[in-house]
Amino acid sequence: MALRNLAIIAHVDHGKTTLVDELLKQSGTFRANQALDERAMDSGDLEKERGITILAKCTSVEWNDTRLNIVDTPGHADFGGEVERILSMVDGVVLLVDAAEGPMPQTKFVTMKALELGLKPIVLINKADKPDARPDWVVDQVFDLFVALDASEEQLEFPVLYASAKEGWAVKDLAEPRENMDVLFDLMLDHIPEPDADPDGPFRMLITTLEADPFLGRILTGRIQSGRLKAGETVKGLKQSGERIEQARLTKLLAFRGLKREPIEEAQAGDIVALAGLAKTTVADTICATTVDEALDARPISPPTMSMTISVNDSPIAGQDGDKLTSRMIADRLEREAEGNISIRITQSAEKDSFEVAGRGELQLGVLIETMRREGFELTVGPPRVLFQKGENGETLEPMEEAQIDVDEEFSGVVVEKLGIRKGELMEMQPSGGGKVRLRFAIPSRGLIGYQGEFLADTRGSGILSRMFTGFAPFKGAIAGRRVGVLISQEKGKAVAYALWNLEERGPLFIDAGVDVYPGMIIGEHNKGQDLEVNPLKGKQLTNVRASGKDDAVKLTTPIQRTLEEAIAYIEEDERVEVTPNHIRLRKAILDSNERKRDRRRREAEAV
Repeated sequence: MALRNLAIIAHVDHGKTTLVDELLKQSGTFRANQALDERAMDSGDLEKERGITILAKCTSVEWNDTRLNIVDTPGHADFGGEVERILSMVDGVVLLVDAAEGPMPQTKFVTMKALELGLKPIVLINKADKPDARPDWVVDQVFDLFVALDASEEQLEFPVLYASAKEGWAVKDLAEPRENMDVLFDLMLDHIPEPDADPDGPFRMLITTLEADPFLGRILTGRIQSGRLKAGETVKGLKQSGERIEQARLTKLLAFRGLKREPIEEAQAGDIVALAGLAKTTVADTICATTVDEALDARPISPPTMSMTISVNDSPIAGQDGDKLTSRMIADRLEREAEGNISIRITQSAEKDSFEVAGRGELQLGVLIETMRREGFELTVGPPRVLFQKGENGETLEPMEEAQIDVDEEFSGVVVEKLGIRKGELMEMQPSGGGKVRLRFAIPSRGLIGYQGEFLADTRGSGILSRMFTGFAPFKGAIAGRRVGVLISQEKGKAVAYALWNLEERGPLFIDAGVDVYPGMIIGEHNKGQDLEVNPLKGKQLTNVRASGKDDAVKLTTPIQRTLEEAIAYIEEDERVEVTPNHIRLRKAILDSNERKRDRRRREAEAV
């Protein structure tokens, strides 16, 4: 059977996974009466909750005696490591762009990687039925983007389709009848080339993804570059250097059929398959016939730009929620994550009690920690830090990002002001229609840490912030941190409503009555710049004298509840986030009040 391998790339929430759902239905992969989850490719709990694709996934459909292997790639730049690996398996891409928003920074990042590989693009303008759609403007923006990314003449001759993945139609011209997606299927066959593979050579295959299966063990996925592979065959794994890793017999040979992996007896060159039976071979290694001694080249992955420290939960109330509490359990879990996710780097401290986890951004690291807490881990997490580099002249270089912001005109002033304070440099400002303006900034990565919540508050939830790592640049200078202090508990016990009611005038609270607190735990924000230790357990003084107003019911303001990413972005260098399966608590790194004071005096003396 003829083959086509393609990836669908798009910005978050532009309809990529919805499009894959529709292709599965219209190709006959599913029966008309078969129950199918919405956004079937987003199979993970976190993916369904957040409406984003985190892990790249493969599926396949058949159309006119041709098998289309389709890869659904992450749309967020934090998961760029997934994108870079998966693009090495395909020969073309469908670039999905929102008909109102146009190409966004994450679109730019993935498209740049695709064009560098020489992949042939198809541009699909999705949501063309929306009232605010402006498809002609979007096509012009895509062309300008391709030119800016040094696309070849052939790549600039990209075909354009207009579609509504939600309604299930695609057309070459918006005046045509809107019935189905046949035109998209046909264009995939005509425009995307057959796999560049050698059917007669010895078997070789580059591993691009790794996952664990409770029944089959380690499953390695990749595209066969040459030769054929039969189930039960003996193969070997090679490192990039050509060094042999292992030799083993395949226990399973699996191919993607719809949303399932099905066992097959033989696979041909160019096909995307999954293998089981190898214990040590991992991502970026080569699996090949036993006679082959030369490994396939793997594309280098962009380095991590941000890190945070993860350690065991050492709070006084540790162990009440989770069942995975030791540093050995945390180390094993992080090692498994780093094996399959090569864009994450794990470093253990000299004391063996904490781990520095480096990745692409707050979202990627936050997703890892959220996944671990759902698995029963209890952790202490430090604030995110950017990873600096040394330049050729010994100067300090820091990671820079391009931030693109779409916001109502009335809020553009406060956005420019806030990002200016965070060392952001305004590169472009242009109206984008409908009373909105599009701003582009060059800003240090550390300037965007913790800004998302502030941005949503400043724009009343109407703004869209997208970001993309652009490279390293000379250090831009100090950026002011949080301007307020925190309220720190002095006592251990359950917070009392009367005490919290009296503390509300000091600043907004993070906890409610009846919540467990301990010395060093952060329970609220102090309106003034310094930290303040308070007693949230202090009850009302009872006497036998009744006084006017003393028996009024206590009514507490709803406390501020922070998500994991918001909590991580909020804390300062001397603070931590305590993460358990059921709770997210803020605390000081040093819980004892006297030790905190000594540590502060020491740091002040060192600064002088």
